[in-house]
Amino acid sequence: MKDMDLNALHRDMTQWRRDLHTHPEFGFEETRTAAFVTEKLRAFGFDEIATGIGGTGIVATLRRGTGNRAIALRADMDALRIAEQSTLPYASQTPGVMHACGHDGHTAMLLGAAKMLHETGDFNGTIRFIFQPAEEWGKGAKAMLADGLLARFPFDEIYGLHNMPGMPIGRFETRAGPVMSAEDNFEITLHGLGGHAARPHATHEVLVAACALVVNLQTIVARRLDPTDIAVVSVTELITDGTRNALPGEARILGDARSFKRDVSAAIEAQMRRITQGIADAYGVAETVTYTHEFVPLINDAAATREALRAAETVVGKDRVAEMKEPIAASEDFAQFLAHVPGCFMFMGNGSESKPLHNSSYDFNDAGLIFGAQFFAEVARQRLSGR
Repeated sequence: MKDMDLNALHRDMTQWRRDLHTHPEFGFEETRTAAFVTEKLRAFGFDEIATGIGGTGIVATLRRGTGNRAIALRADMDALRIAEQSTLPYASQTPGVMHACGHDGHTAMLLGAAKMLHETGDFNGTIRFIFQPAEEWGKGAKAMLADGLLARFPFDEIYGLHNMPGMPIGRFETRAGPVMSAEDNFEITLHGLGGHAARPHATHEVLVAACALVVNLQTIVARRLDPTDIAVVSVTELITDGTRNALPGEARILGDARSFKRDVSAAIEAQMRRITQGIADAYGVAETVTYTHEFVPLINDAAATREALRAAETVVGKDRVAEMKEPIAASEDFAQFLAHVPGCFMFMGNGSESKPLHNSSYDFNDAGLIFGAQFFAEVARQRLSGR
């Protein structure tokens, strides 16, 4: 087994991460990012690199020994449509787009793990390095799966990693079972007859009906779901075509719902449709409901989670690794992979001073890069060595 200069690798990863931060790209537009990743992999010595998977995705394969098991390590590559507010020397040069969620760091860490594992070769089996597009809007994993990911590049387990602001650098946390929620989006449109504000009796205006509907949607979680199930239904927009002296004839109600079980998501949708129909009938207006399942719940496999925690402990020590007490209501496209194969999604610290994710002043903390790369490499070694 060949030893590596981890300090030199950390410096390289920092350079890669800042280059990616300077040139962010939105989902399915990551052409420069994909070319950057491909160039680095070739420089490391990879000769199995598949590009254009699910649009702009990449799958690189590394084989050692005679083992017949394969695991996958995944990083997301896309940025957000947010204008960066910083004076960093490597700030975004793409107007209105920035890496506000740390995917530049995730990509750099997986590249670091790829270099480490290629050079040391201390595993027995196959590793798939998956660089995924379009995580932020929940389309990239599905696109890669639809493009034959599992048939073309089969693997037995998959592991992913995300930075967490507020958590100390070098700390890792995750849990078995539900970790992140499903995200469903809804848009309800009420159709009626608008008219003069002085003559409501001559109309079938929709604003009062819309207000009643917004209030009644809150009963789904409070009264229609098992209180032991965690769920949130949030109305985020109410838009009408009325004006100060004109009653609206159309109202649009938009929002999202979060849950941790598929049957709870289905129950929310069913109750929403029932309540909307009832309100529309009561107020004499028509209704349409569009309900889409954007993200499925992220459920960590128990055995894979034990292995991921063990790998993190090997890297940073038991005192810097913990099991999360509760799941979080944010959503993550990695869940699509876990719906097909067992695996684990891990969180690592981005520092107590880090700005929140999706904030225009956020920046990935380069001090964490080496820990993430080592975690990826260690979980691959352990899962492909029998340790």
